[in-house]
This record gives sequence, structure tokens and C-alpha cells, in this order.
Amino acid sequence: MTMIDDAAVDALGEEVLDWRFKAIPASAHGSTVREYARSRRPLDEFGTPLLTLDAGALDHNLELMAGWARSAGALLAPHGKTTMAPQLWRRQLQAGSWAITVANLPQLRVARAFGVRRVLLANALLDPAGLGWLSAELEEHPEFDFLSWVDSVRSVELMDEALRAARAQRQVDVCVELGGPHGRTGARDVNEAIAIGEAVKKAPTLRLVGSGGYEGALAHDASTEGLAAVDTYLGRLADLHGRLPYETDEPLVTAGGSSFFDQVVEALGDLDGHLVLRSGAYLVHDDGFYRQISPFARGSGGGDRLRSAMHGWARVVSRPEPELALLDAGKRDLPFDEGMPEPQIVRGTGGAPLAKARVTALNDQHAFLRGAAVEVGDIVRLGLSHPCTAFDKWTLIPVVDDAGAEEPAVVDLVRTWF
Repeated sequence: MTMIDDAAVDALGEEVLDWRFKAIPASAHGSTVREYARSRRPLDEFGTPLLTLDAGALDHNLELMAGWARSAGALLAPHGKTTMAPQLWRRQLQAGSWAITVANLPQLRVARAFGVRRVLLANALLDPAGLGWLSAELEEHPEFDFLSWVDSVRSVELMDEALRAARAQRQVDVCVELGGPHGRTGARDVNEAIAIGEAVKKAPTLRLVGSGGYEGALAHDASTEGLAAVDTYLGRLADLHGRLPYETDEPLVTAGGSSFFDQVVEALGDLDGHLVLRSGAYLVHDDGFYRQISPFARGSGGGDRLRSAMHGWARVVSRPEPELALLDAGKRDLPFDEGMPEPQIVRGTGGAPLAKARVTALNDQHAFLRGAAVEVGDIVRLGLSHPCTAFDKWTLIPVVDDAGAEEPAVVDLVRTWF
């Protein structure tokens, strides 16, 4: 059975290009996405600022992570919030992903609009209107598998009340979420989590199918202390998983962001049931935070490494001081929450690196570039950090054949839905 509505995804190719898409040159207006992608137009036709994806890096990362998960005996439910791009979700599902993960109700609705058949909501859904919609969606589509989290007895009560009011015909599958000190959501105590599981079992509208959590909130680096904090938390999650009163013979345990999934497999891989990883950033990767902390970068994922598939492109628009250049890309265009963009090369100069250059600050529409031998009019390729806050700034993203080529060609366009 197909895991996504291919017709709905294919229909994105019929969208007509126009002024709504800031990445698209005026010369493309009136063409459909499919027509323009097939024409393999040079990237030089695009203005700046710009965000692109690299086709070869996407292929490489997709295959590397899918193979790693298979060899680890884990199911993969990549977090769709990273890209909110059904075209990329489809590729992940075709590569063997078990589900798509989302973080909230609007993202869930996008997934269902494109027919994603199995969705894991890594959060609690307590909105009565949203639960009413979910109830109707589950009843209308028996092939739709859905799973969300609860982390308190009160959240169980609120879900049950709303589903009863909606006259739900199908039970909603839930996992008990375990959190950690100073982390995000999740019960802080294993005994409390067990009590939540007992409450789920008493709620006729719910079914307890697993345990879950997120270790990435407990460490922001790969220091000895950070890795130890992750291991301690995963040990508690393993303990909880073995003590919950499941209502299925094959319970699942889910954890694993994009930073410590190797430790997740080590700690949880031998538990009863199924292990589901929710890594989301692997497909795009980056030249910043994940380049440093990914298990592949730390040598825990095997000999190969992920490659950054996203780049920013910005034009030098001013040289007001000898050591300062201003680029025409800023906070509205590029991610900055996990580090400044990294100047890499000047387009069309043979790929010579900007070794000593750095971006020191971003305004809304400008980047402050220092230490670079650039002239007004030059276009700088930027390495970026944190794909989760890059895609939300672009509704249509060009995919180039090779971002390192002297003359990259656009081979696809990826639509996002934020």
C-alpha cells in the first residue's frame, strides 16, 4: 500500500510560477514547476537572496540514513517539520521510512492533505476541535494510522472527554512520554509515567501502544557530560518501556533526533517491540550544528558521512569599509539560531574557498561579511546551520545538480507548506 498520495504530490508540478515565490526569476513566470524543472535552467538566472538544495547530497543522505536504520534494526519516522515538503517526504517513505513525524495539528493536516498514511505526532493533541477533526479523519479513512503522546493524567482526561464528545468510533493510539530534567514535555518520574499509562488503559477512546521521548533536549553538544546525560535519560526510558500496561502485543518505543540516534539504538534497540527513530535533519544536514554533532560526524554512524544539501546565495551590495562587505541576505532568508552562515566560495571563480571570511551579524535583510576579498556584485555561497529554521523562510526551493559546479543547473523545485 502506498504511504502517500502520489497524485497529490505529482500535482505540485502543475503549479504556475509567479511573483508569490521569491526565489523564482520573472523569466519563469507563467511556466509550471514541471516545465521549468525540465528545462534545466542555469542558477545564474536566479536573483539573490536564494536558498538551494543539492540533488547529489540529498540522494547520498537519503541512502546513507535508510541503510543505517535498516542495519540497526530500527524503524525510521523522519520528522516532517524539518522540511514541510511532501516531495521530500515521499522520497523518505519510498526509501523505507515507516511513517512521517509531525509536531502539531497544522503539520498533521498538511500530512493528511497529501495522504500520508501513517503519522506520528510527537506531542500531545488536546485541542477539542482538533480531536474532533482527527476522529472524523480516522473514521473516514480506515487505512490511516495515527499515534500521539500523553504526559499527564490530565492530558489523558482531556483527550478522552473531547473524543467522547466527538463520538469517536476508533480509538486513538498513544504513547506515554517520558521527559528529563529541564527538558521539554514528558513526565519527569517513571512511576508517574506508569500511572499515566494506567489512566490511558481506563480511557475507552484511547489505546496504549508505546513509550517515547526526546533525548536531544538534554544535551546540546557531544561532550562527555552531554553524552552521559543522554545515556542516563535513555536508561530511564528503557525502564519505563518494560513496565507500561500496553494494549498491543507489539509496543513501540520512540526517540532519536538527529544528534544522538546511535545512543538511542544502543540503549533501546533490544527492547520488546519496535524501535522508531524520528531523526529529521539527516536528509538536508548542514554546515554547522549537525556537521559537528551528528553520529556520522562523530564516527558512530560508520565510515561515511552526511553531506550538507542546503546553501544560501547572497550578493555583495556594499563595501562601505575596507574589511566589511554587506550581503543582500538576512534573517528573513537564512537560519541563524544555531550559528551564523559560513562564507564558502564566490560563484564563478573556480571554487576558491573564502578561508578567512566570516559573517559576524545578520539584520533582517543584510549579512555583515568580514575578512573576504570580494567586490560589489560578487555572489557568495554560504554554508548554513540548522535546516529546521531554513525551510520555513522559503515557499519554493530550487534544487541544483551540483552546488559546487562552476555553473549549477536547476533540476527541480521543492514546495514547502509552513
